[in-house]
Amino acid sequence: MTPLLAAAVLLAAAAPASSAAAAGSTAVVTGVVYDDANRNGKRDAGEAGIAGAVVSDQHVVATTGKDGRYSLTPAGGTGPIFVSLPDGWSAAGPFWKARPMEASKPGAAAGAPGAAAAAPTVDFGLVRRPAASAFTFLHASDTHLDSASLPRIRRLKEIVTEKRPDFVVLTGDLVRDALRVDESHARPLFEMVVSELKSFPVPVFTVPGNHDIFGIERNLSKVQADHPMYGRAMYRHHLGPDYYSFTWGGVRFLGLNSVDADDMSYYGHLDREQLDWVGRDLAAAPAGQPVVTFNHIPLATSIEGLLGLMEDSPAPSVITIGGHGQFRHVVSNLAELLQALGTHRLEIALGGHMHASERLAIDTTAGRVRFHQTGAVVGPSDAAGLNFVSGVTLYKVRDAKVDDGTFIPLDAP
Repeated sequence: MTPLLAAAVLLAAAAPASSAAAAGSTAVVTGVVYDDANRNGKRDAGEAGIAGAVVSDQHVVATTGKDGRYSLTPAGGTGPIFVSLPDGWSAAGPFWKARPMEASKPGAAAGAPGAAAAAPTVDFGLVRRPAASAFTFLHASDTHLDSASLPRIRRLKEIVTEKRPDFVVLTGDLVRDALRVDESHARPLFEMVVSELKSFPVPVFTVPGNHDIFGIERNLSKVQADHPMYGRAMYRHHLGPDYYSFTWGGVRFLGLNSVDADDMSYYGHLDREQLDWVGRDLAAAPAGQPVVTFNHIPLATSIEGLLGLMEDSPAPSVITIGGHGQFRHVVSNLAELLQALGTHRLEIALGGHMHASERLAIDTTAGRVRFHQTGAVVGPSDAAGLNFVSGVTLYKVRDAKVDDGTFIPLDAP
């Protein structure tokens, strides 16, 4: 056991894993992943299926056969259906689709005795892109989008247009706040995010932050827990799976949801269903493929020490879970994630939430492990007399090795 893993085990021991999501559709979902050669979003004659592509509902993981077809067996997943983009392929449209409703056997009344459920079909068209061993990507975070912060995300788009990375990862707190407000306030903010990101010149891969988890501070939001958009459902409705994967340049990128909830309080944690999915997803990846994780609440950070212990703020530093205290603003069960990675090397872990650019490196017997955070797009911040710069980080990757990145301020010096 490495020193890093040993320390993480101590943190993980304090918090039990969250229960799996409630059972969803019992239908099998089938479909095909195909080469959308003419990029029209539908499969036309002569467009071949893509073998070896991974499709998931955030629970079951399936791999397409020689004809590009897959089948997700009923196993209780509740998330959207998505294709894990293979190396050298991009999505012709969205890489995810909402989970379809079960269909009844033609001619039989829905729910009638003996009415067999027809398997819903979800297809994905992909388009080829040049496979390259060298590429760049931009890490941005904490846009906190509303009408006042629109110029900030548009400044981010200017940087993306200038630097032209192959893609962007955006690590949460996308909206100003969905945590403490009702649907009439939260929904337009998500619609604004979707609209703005559509105009970016390269793909943008997002994950949720604590401010993107709808209504869970019910004492302030007045939202009931049985609201159909409650919790992570609103994020999924507008932006798709809150954890997923894709491959670029020989690197497996894992977008994770590191925001868990205990009643009305969020905290840094990866739930059990998600960790189990990580293991299943990586089992479908080439052995030993390096992994880059990106999520909101960091896997590890030093910024908590600079902030000091917060006892009375809206988000105090410590939370009690299962009778044990743990930090809220760092992921408590890093050890479980490292175990789920198996033989896959953690190349670098990217986070947000702290509104600061940070490069943390830990030397272990298994090699150096890096945890990087980037600045907040929404604006500068400060703690302990330090002024944190608003900015993003540009990474260069060559032969599956990620460099330490170049920080790019959003504002002129």
